[in-house]
Amino acid sequence: MGERVKKRDVPEVLRKLLNADVHLTKIFIRYMERCMPFEQVKVHYKMLEVSCHGVFWIASWLAFVWVLNSSNLYQMQVNFIIGLLLDIVLVAVIKAITRRRRPAVNDDPLAMGPDKFSFPSGHASRSMFVVYFFFNLWPVSWIFRLPMLAWLVSVCASRILLFRHYLLDILAGVCLGILEGLFIGLIYLDQETCVSLISWISDEKVEGGEYHV
Repeated sequence: MGERVKKRDVPEVLRKLLNADVHLTKIFIRYMERCMPFEQVKVHYKMLEVSCHGVFWIASWLAFVWVLNSSNLYQMQVNFIIGLLLDIVLVAVIKAITRRRRPAVNDDPLAMGPDKFSFPSGHASRSMFVVYFFFNLWPVSWIFRLPMLAWLVSVCASRILLFRHYLLDILAGVCLGILEGLFIGLIYLDQETCVSLISWISDEKVEGGEYHV
C-alpha cells in the first residue's frame, strides 16, 4: 500500500477561527429553527438553492440573450455573463485551494469537483454579484430593488440552514461578489464591442456591430 496522504497542518490561529465559525453557525441554525419550523419551509430553501445555481444562471442567461436578440441589451447581457463566468472560475479555484469540508454531505446532483467544498459560498458570491450589477452597473427601477435584496438575504440564509455552508463561507462569498462587481465595473465593455462579440459568436451580422452591412 502506498503511503497515506499527510493531513494538512492548519495554523493554530486559523484552526481557532474555523472552530469559532462552526460554533457560531450552530448557534445561528438553532436560533433560526426556533423562529420558524424548518421542515415546513425546507422546500423554499431548495427553491432558493436552484434559483442561484451556476448552471441555471448560465443556461437561462444564454437563452435570454438568444430569445430577446436585442442589440440594445447586448452591452448589459455580455458584461453580466462575463461576471457570471468569472464568479464560477474564482469560486472553483478558491474551493480547490482551501478544500474546506461542508457541514453536511452535499446531495446536489450537479455538484462536482471543487463544488463539493464549502469555502467560499458560490451562491452567496453569485447572488451578491447579481444585486451589485443591477444596483450599480445597470441600475434597475427601485421597484425591483427590495425584492432583489430579499432574495440575496434569503439565498445566503438558506445556504446555512440547508447545512451547505458556515457563516464564514457566506461572508467570504458576499465579499467576493462585491469584488467581482467592482472588477466588471472597471473593465465594462462598450456597446460596439459587445455587439461585435455577439455577432462573432452567433456568426450573424448584428445591426450596430462593426461588421454589419
